[in-house]
Amino acid sequence: MRYYAVSNMHSLAPRYLCAGLLLLVLSSLAPLSHGQEVESGFGPLPVFEFHSGFWVNLHQFLYYQARLRDAAAEARPSTIKNGRPVLKQTAVSLTPGEQKTWDEAIDYYRTNYANKDPQVNLDLILLKNQLGDFEDCNELLGKKKSSCDAGLPGNVGVVLEAAAPIYRKHWWADQDRANRRWVASVAPLVREQGVGISQRLADIYQSPWPKDKIRVEVCMYASSSGAYATLDPLRVTISSTDRRNQGASALAVLFEQASHGIAFPVEDEIARECKQRDKPIPRDLWHALVLYTTSRVLQPILQDSSSAPQPEATSSPSKAEATQNPSSLADQFAQRGWNDYLTVLDLFWQPYLNGKVNFEDAIAHIVSSI
Repeated sequence: MRYYAVSNMHSLAPRYLCAGLLLLVLSSLAPLSHGQEVESGFGPLPVFEFHSGFWVNLHQFLYYQARLRDAAAEARPSTIKNGRPVLKQTAVSLTPGEQKTWDEAIDYYRTNYANKDPQVNLDLILLKNQLGDFEDCNELLGKKKSSCDAGLPGNVGVVLEAAAPIYRKHWWADQDRANRRWVASVAPLVREQGVGISQRLADIYQSPWPKDKIRVEVCMYASSSGAYATLDPLRVTISSTDRRNQGASALAVLFEQASHGIAFPVEDEIARECKQRDKPIPRDLWHALVLYTTSRVLQPILQDSSSAPQPEATSSPSKAEATQNPSSLADQFAQRGWNDYLTVLDLFWQPYLNGKVNFEDAIAHIVSSI
């Protein structure tokens, strides 16, 4: 069992071991319920289990609002920076009492969470998972129902319970509807393509796909990248309104994030080859390879769906922009500064995907060329 997150986190393995043990203990206290799992309208879905949970959505929304207050470049309202869309703020009229409570909640998040990465920070990972596990509860402190005591750290349970009525009154209904519309739009593709894609990716990475369905937290806001994955357990958090997550591109994002939970043989082989050649491990090579692989595997599906109408995404400035075709793989690599990786992967990883070379030789050629 691995106890590090999606980026280069080997140095944090001992902390993840402690976090994993803590999560096992906390999970044993969580209610065993799937009451908030979103009904897709297309029957049982394979691979993924979609949730539009109140507490996780409130948490992600407060995190986003806190980053806005800190004027983070990645979360500036009504702007697009480096091609990355963000949510527009919705004008809401709060009473003085509501405004005070809401401001206190945002200030708490600014102090404790706004400067942390939800993909790798242990506090945020554990908090998100706990809120998901207790999504069927109307409270988090267990004052009315002891089984709904989430055991959250610090004062965050008090803060969330205080902010909950305000969020429910002014934002939750619209955000939940957006989440459920998104699930309904991606469900047909998951049902039709999910099993085949998961099996293909497992074969490529030479690693079994998880037996249990991967939990997906569907929220109005996920992160500056629109989606992220956390490990142990593997869970995906995705924005339902980010224009990069619409139509067939949503399927690509889901499988790209989920692949972070099974692509460790690639990371290990890259590390082994680098060690043999006395070379540093190339930064983000593993991530680039996962993105490349997902894009190539899903390319036929993306092409078939490119002319289909896409649902409007509120994070983009216009309906036309929301329905435009997804960025090409070259564009996505260029935005991340991975142009050289794209050339190398075309030369040495694509032949492996085509069955012309074996796994080890493909990785060896990639490492030797960088």
